[in-house]
Amino acid sequence: MKRELEIARCGLACCLCTENESCHGCNSGECPDKDSCENRSCSLERNLSHCYECSEEDCRKGLLAKIKPYGFTLFAKRYGLDKLLDCLERNEKNGVVYHREGLVGDYDDFDDVEALLAFIKTGN
Repeated sequence: MKRELEIARCGLACCLCTENESCHGCNSGECPDKDSCENRSCSLERNLSHCYECSEEDCRKGLLAKIKPYGFTLFAKRYGLDKLLDCLERNEKNGVVYHREGLVGDYDDFDDVEALLAFIKTGN
């Protein structure tokens, strides 16, 4: 895990992504989607570094429409970024897999956000 990469504005776990050798994140100015990313635009307009800092409850704009980034964002909002990163790091060490090209990860198989939050917290 590359903890220093943290999470993207929308909640995707840059710290766990295998594409982070070629991607430098949404704040680098190098993201090919920087001009069309609704989460980046919205958070910049609100002067926020991440969607989890927003006071708007249950926002599902952009990538937050997908359960995984929404769940990671909600977890960071409830428990803090450090707790999220601690859990993701522990889970990775225990064999929990984040998605990779052609592979569905362990965080991808949820349709209930509270179940996803419990999984992040416990790794089970």
